[in-house]
Amino acid sequence: MSEYTPVRSTPAAALATSADTRPGGRSRGAVALTAARVVLALFFGFSAFAKLIAHETAIESFDRMGWNQAAMYTIGGLEMAGAIALLIPVLAGVAAMAFCGLMAGASIVQLTLLDRMNAIMPALLIVLLVLIARERRGRTADLVALVRRRA
Repeated sequence: MSEYTPVRSTPAAALATSADTRPGGRSRGAVALTAARVVLALFFGFSAFAKLIAHETAIESFDRMGWNQAAMYTIGGLEMAGAIALLIPVLAGVAAMAFCGLMAGASIVQLTLLDRMNAIMPALLIVLLVLIARERRGRTADLVALVRRRA
């Protein structure tokens, strides 16, 4: 019995096939990173929701930083878009890279404007996001090739 393996002839075909499947199934690491993507999407989604509905704790944090509500809504919108993108396999790598930048900024804000002890959390999230971006690098390359081809 022969095993059929589709040939990736175009970037669109590459996006349609799973880059992280193996003949014996997915590795434990890939499964763990998929679970991490879902958990992070929920975490960032809830964080974004608090900002987008102008929850009093979000308003208080932005007031402590001296930032206006427009900044709060902007960051909330970016977090929500990223949370959704983390759940879409083709966009997960790009979303993880974008969140690395957002979390670097969050660490700097914690160190300079808020509570220095809380700066470790965004830094730890960066480590996890880098692992997700690295695991998804094949899909990210396929996406970039598709965008370049259509441009």
